[in-house]
This record gives sequence, structure tokens and C-alpha cells, in this order.
Amino acid sequence: MFHVSRIGDKRIDVDFSGKLDSNEMRFALDELMRKSEGISHGQMLFRIGDFDLPTLGAVGVELSRMPQLFRFIRRFDRCAVVCAKEWVRKASEIEGALIPGLSIKGFDEHQGTEAHNWLEATL
Repeated sequence: MFHVSRIGDKRIDVDFSGKLDSNEMRFALDELMRKSEGISHGQMLFRIGDFDLPTLGAVGVELSRMPQLFRFIRRFDRCAVVCAKEWVRKASEIEGALIPGLSIKGFDEHQGTEAHNWLEATL
């Protein structure tokens, strides 16, 4: 399952669980692009449930859209990742350290309020 919600002018929320194949990855990327259109200096909230690693086809779709993904990520200043798996939270924070202009912080699945507060805080 991959669901994207637009929250006002500056934020999107993404809920993800399960497994992504190439068709689902295309849909997910299209949704991210469409729902984030017009956002600048935005915030993103990723809630990640139980999931499997994406298929090889899904990874290929993602790699083929890297230029589009770079344009997408520049729309955001902050991303909160809410997930029960510590390795996902840590990997997200490492990814944030590698992307200029984007702060990513991981939160445990029971820290939804803290994630919202962090997104809304002034940089």
C-alpha cells in the first residue's frame, strides 16, 4: 500500500507498507510528483509499516526517474520518518545527511506527535 495525502500548501503525508513492484512504483512516484506540485520549503511525513524490499523492477523504475526525483526532493526542507524499525529510521537520517537542504529525522511508531511537532518547528 502506498498512499499520498496533500496537507495544505506545504506538506504531504505518505503511508507505505507491503511490497512495491514496478507498476506500484510507477504509481507511487506519479502520486508523489502530482501531490507535491507547487510546494516549496515543504514538509513530508512518511509513516512506514511492515514492508518488504521493492522488487528489482521497482528499483529499475526508481532509477529511471532519478532526475524527476531530484526535482521532487528539492521541494522539501524537512522529512519525518515514523517507523517501528530502527534501521529504517537510521538509514533515513543518513540519507538526509547526504541530501543538501533536506533534514530527515526518524521517529518510533509511537512518536507521531513528536514527528508532527518537529516538522512544524522553525529551522
